[in-house]
Amino acid sequence: MQFGQIRQASALHPGKILLLVIIYGLIWFGTLNYRHLIPSDEGRYAEIAREMLVTGDWVTPRYNGYKYFEKPPLQAWATAATFQVFGIGDWQARLWAALTGFLTILLIGFTGTRLFSARAGWLAAVVLASSPMWVISGHFNSLDMGLSAFLVAALCSLLLAQHSQSKTSSRNWMWLCWICMALATLSKGLIGAAIPAMVFIAYSISAWDWKIWARLRLLSGTLIFLAITAPWFVLVALRNPEFLEFFFIHEHLQRFTQDAHSRTGPIYYFVPLLLIGLLPWVLQIPGSILQAWNERRREFSSSWLLVCWSVMIFVFFSVSHSKLPGYIIPVFPALALLIGHRLDQLLGNSNSMAFTWKLQVFGFAILGSIGFFFLSEIGKQARPDEIEAYAQYTYWVIAALSALIIFSAYAAWQSKRNGIQSILSFACGFFLCAIIAGTGHETLGRAVSGIDLVERVKTSIPAKVNFYSVRLLDHTVPFYLGRTMIMVESPDELEFGVKQEPELWVPTLEAFITRWNEDLTAYALMVPEQYIALQGLNLPMQEVDRDSRRVIVKHPDTSKLAQ
Repeated sequence: MQFGQIRQASALHPGKILLLVIIYGLIWFGTLNYRHLIPSDEGRYAEIAREMLVTGDWVTPRYNGYKYFEKPPLQAWATAATFQVFGIGDWQARLWAALTGFLTILLIGFTGTRLFSARAGWLAAVVLASSPMWVISGHFNSLDMGLSAFLVAALCSLLLAQHSQSKTSSRNWMWLCWICMALATLSKGLIGAAIPAMVFIAYSISAWDWKIWARLRLLSGTLIFLAITAPWFVLVALRNPEFLEFFFIHEHLQRFTQDAHSRTGPIYYFVPLLLIGLLPWVLQIPGSILQAWNERRREFSSSWLLVCWSVMIFVFFSVSHSKLPGYIIPVFPALALLIGHRLDQLLGNSNSMAFTWKLQVFGFAILGSIGFFFLSEIGKQARPDEIEAYAQYTYWVIAALSALIIFSAYAAWQSKRNGIQSILSFACGFFLCAIIAGTGHETLGRAVSGIDLVERVKTSIPAKVNFYSVRLLDHTVPFYLGRTMIMVESPDELEFGVKQEPELWVPTLEAFITRWNEDLTAYALMVPEQYIALQGLNLPMQEVDRDSRRVIVKHPDTSKLAQ
């Protein structure tokens, strides 16, 4: 019996697919508000959008009140607009990442259907929808998902343009490709155009296909690209002359070539992230690449372009001096298309597939079972005040592993009966495992977010008082308090901003002590160790409240001091 030969057509019934998409969407979006924001990306990009909305300045991004030019403002615009419509909150801050991540899954399914077959498109969407790193990134407020979504949209538009039989259709798809590159550039910078350019070059050389350049609509596409990107760059540069050098030299050239951002890592930094991020499908990668290699001699090989995309992004960021896990997220949709195409070819075409697939899914069921033996390792390095939180998180891990085991076992049982249903069950197990483990992180992240501290003190702090942040840049408390803070001595990543407006910060601890003694209504945020040190200097401070990571103090009531 061939793998999945039974009832494959019925498994692709449009009604069933729509129902699954709705259920998946409810889970995907329904879990956005369970967790509070955690440092640093989630709090930073939520606060930038909040300040944009409050100040009404949609041109010059600010973070904690200081100019912040590290990234373009597209996501801040989208999030600020979300805050305007739905109010300020956690799920609103994550909506852009969740929406772009979810729509990319649908786009991958559509593209795979047009390039290969309906089943290949469906399988590619299933692969991406169950890849742990894609699921986690879609529920995390950072710029990487939005950037990835537009880069992948540009990739898919290019592929569809090359496969189009109509000149008009091909032109429109290419124009959409340029639009998506422009939006990617407004999401995170020149990387939105640099990555597609590198991939085109790598594909042309490796496939010896130079005709593709004649089909890219370079002149009209460039005009479209500039029409979308240039207005903000020109406007922000006119208002802030210091922007151009910082953004293009410091944030692009130096970030790639120097270690100034302390985000270095070994050359193999992204290898484990790729393997874990695509864990349920990682065994399909070699066969998918080999299949693409065999197809590269066609007039235009979509599969080989997908390989070039994946390899170039992976290599580019591996040699970069700046490394963060989210940098390789654009790789996953391309690999999902390759793997979906590979699984489509294997379904019904390989007598041995049933055995190897059953072995794979059964192996993951065993791997999930082994995970129960390591539950005691959770929280071994926890701080004393967080042991209970780690104990609570253990229950979420148990639930995640249980979902993985149950659905993998069912996939193994179904492998000889219904191939697509077996693949779908296997994917469901990993999706639920990732979403449960990620959502349960609230038991650990709640203390990090500072929300409990803020909820206790927020109403008691007057609106118009100076609030200092002493040798600390807290990425979440300003957002939850709904106010910016005056940085003291250590501006952290706000160093550029405080240099542009030095009157808005306090450069030394000694200067802060002087100002504190004069500012009788002031509040301050600091770590507990800093509070103890200032107490040792007999600085007049009254503790308002604290949590395990931070202390909020105020200047003592002058009337009480007089008594």
